[in-house]
Amino acid sequence: MRTILVSGASGIVGYGILRSLQQAKSTYKLIGTSIYCDSVAPGFCDFFIEAPATNDPSYLDWLLDTIDKYNVDMIIPGIEADVYKWILHVEDIIQSGAFPLINTTELVKLCKDKWVFYNKLVQSGLPCVIRSSLDRDFIKLEQSFGLPFILKPREGFGSKGVKKITDIKTFLEVKKEIGEQFMAQELVGTDEDEYTTAAFCDGRGGYVGAITLRRKLSKDGFTEKAEVISSDDFAEIISELCWLLKPVGPTNFQFRKDGESIKLLEINPRISSSTSIRTAFGYNESEMAVNYFLEKQEQTQPILRMGRAVRYTDEYVFYDDSIYL
Repeated sequence: MRTILVSGASGIVGYGILRSLQQAKSTYKLIGTSIYCDSVAPGFCDFFIEAPATNDPSYLDWLLDTIDKYNVDMIIPGIEADVYKWILHVEDIIQSGAFPLINTTELVKLCKDKWVFYNKLVQSGLPCVIRSSLDRDFIKLEQSFGLPFILKPREGFGSKGVKKITDIKTFLEVKKEIGEQFMAQELVGTDEDEYTTAAFCDGRGGYVGAITLRRKLSKDGFTEKAEVISSDDFAEIISELCWLLKPVGPTNFQFRKDGESIKLLEINPRISSSTSIRTAFGYNESEMAVNYFLEKQEQTQPILRMGRAVRYTDEYVFYDDSIYL
């Protein structure tokens, strides 16, 4: 039986991965880790381990010791900070006996800075690029993009920190909130035209499976409502991006439609927050990753169910002597 460790298990990505692995055809020994000992994480794993913060000096030693102690076969990051930490210590992690489920070093570094990523796309000549700027002057940005336009942090995961600017007052407030490391972007499409595609990439410029959701975001930047749609409209641009960037394993592409055009919002080079929704419709990327990287099984397009999903607030109750389900 394979032992899989999922970090950040108290968050929507982490426990989404654990839930997906619980629903896999194979049975795994699941370890969830988090800095929060009072979270929901223990409800979705066989063993819960409280972790030091990723930036703690003891973190790497703790991680390697945990891998050795529990004979961990694979570690999967549930938070962005762990992706950046693990990518610096891939050889140490592999030598400890575990495979780190992270994308290529080049893509992780590229996606960390949205402005650097934007310039990579501009140089490629791909038509999916959204016009962006580092200008700090409201008047110039209004002249370039019109109103409203978008401000977003240069670094960050998903849609966190992305703000719509409608006037100079909002611009100054958001600029103060975000700080100096931000970029402006033309607003394309509408909130009804946003899509997230998860693709399982082969590292050679192709991909072997995908699922696309039309989505609506929560105020926290995560998918709140989603509907499964065909990936056909996005296949060409995903193929072009895969050929350019050579991602490997689970990779998340976020798009907006602007009339007849498809524009790329960003790429998350890891499993994203919609993973448990995707699993419910037949696309279990966590299981695919275990089978591909550990069992050396080639993957194919899973059979998908159509439908929609709505997230809502629920509770997980832990009694002193049992768990209430």
